[in-house]
Amino acid sequence: MGGFFGVASKTDCTLELFYGVDYHSHLGTRRGGMATHGEDGFNRAIHNIQNSPFRTKFERDVEEMKGNLGIGCISDYEPQPLLIQSHLGSFAITTVGKINNMKELLDIVYNNGNAHFQEMSSGQINATELVASLICKKDSIVEGIRYVQDIIDGSMTMLLMTAEGLYAARDRYGRTPLVIGRKKDAFCASFESFAYINLGYTDYKELGAGEVVFITPEGVETVSAPREEMKICSFLWVYYGYPTSSYEGVNVEEMRYRCGSMLAKRDGDSVHPDVVAGVPDSGIAHAIGYANESGIPYARPFIKYTPTWPRSFMPTNQSQRNLIARMKLIPVHALIEDKKLLLIDDSIVRGTQLRETTEFLYQSGAKEVHVRPACPPILYGCKYLNFSRSKSELDLITRRIIKEREGDECPQEVLDDYANPCSCRYAEMIEAIRRQQNFTTLRYHRLDDLLASIGIEPCKVCTYCFDGKE
Repeated sequence: MGGFFGVASKTDCTLELFYGVDYHSHLGTRRGGMATHGEDGFNRAIHNIQNSPFRTKFERDVEEMKGNLGIGCISDYEPQPLLIQSHLGSFAITTVGKINNMKELLDIVYNNGNAHFQEMSSGQINATELVASLICKKDSIVEGIRYVQDIIDGSMTMLLMTAEGLYAARDRYGRTPLVIGRKKDAFCASFESFAYINLGYTDYKELGAGEVVFITPEGVETVSAPREEMKICSFLWVYYGYPTSSYEGVNVEEMRYRCGSMLAKRDGDSVHPDVVAGVPDSGIAHAIGYANESGIPYARPFIKYTPTWPRSFMPTNQSQRNLIARMKLIPVHALIEDKKLLLIDDSIVRGTQLRETTEFLYQSGAKEVHVRPACPPILYGCKYLNFSRSKSELDLITRRIIKEREGDECPQEVLDDYANPCSCRYAEMIEAIRRQQNFTTLRYHRLDDLLASIGIEPCKVCTYCFDGKE
């Protein structure tokens, strides 16, 4: 995934930029970067943050970098921000998104006279460099940003810094958020709305889908109006978003309480656990909502050891992901032994981590483990955001079950039936997952309940990973 932060201030903004970017560390653990512009021009620093946190790596840079304009990012893929020199002038750029038609876009650039790109160690082209190259095909930065929004298959939200100010552009369908904060003599742009609160900023505006604004210390100007169609990612609320963030006016923590409440209502009197627990961290709020609605006590039968372990989806190696997931969760035997537990996790993707969690609960003396994922079954890999390391849809536990039942070729109408919570195929898939994972019972959040938990118009929410609808 990734996140970014930018500042336009009448005074030096480096320290605010540093803390604003650091508040996006939950979105990635591979690389961090900052770029500033001041009297001495552009300055930039990029560091690997896999083995130590952003703050540790950038403390010296904060002392050396100066400027009243700045952008920075947490990136889980390409190094950024990049510094670009072109016929549009010099600028720095950072992006969050996913490009599915990379080859097609490279052909466009090569056929129009661009000789080369730097190749990353993975053999891939830096997506942010490609975006910069496409912007520079046009006669102005705004025209170039609009061109990128239109031509990319996927999504692309970006911050671009010139010597005069910042351009902030939300992706065409608003799949990722972008908000503006303000205080006296300064404005900021942020992926996460909470990142500027402790820096003294207040909410100014949330950009609409595809909207582009130009930010200076004096003000914010819309240079390209928002588009009507929006498809913001529903998984931001379910999992990715930090509890203190809000998207489209809907707070993450509050949404998760509603989600848990609806799960409890669907269960009714069908199960009788002793306690409700959430898989740390994102499952906790869902579990609190369930406990509040059902009257079943909330407890923490295992605790996440947070000082050193990264988020378990981040490492590229599956066995390392499994190890991290196991090592960072420590059981509290006194709260598990002889107990019937109802466990809420944000989702089940591959199933490996939750299966191991369930096994150590049984080994610690649990009598029953009822599982309630806080979203519907994930049937499709995301085409729009880099939020999974999955290389194939067969990494998904749902698709492996479906392949066992239907064979290698599964028609779309059959997949649609598996996504329907009222169908026999759906019920049989859930039962197969339950048996494979060794849960006592399994009930997923329904898509209609998820949309109701979010509370904005359903047509504005992307649910592709659950139902395959674009």
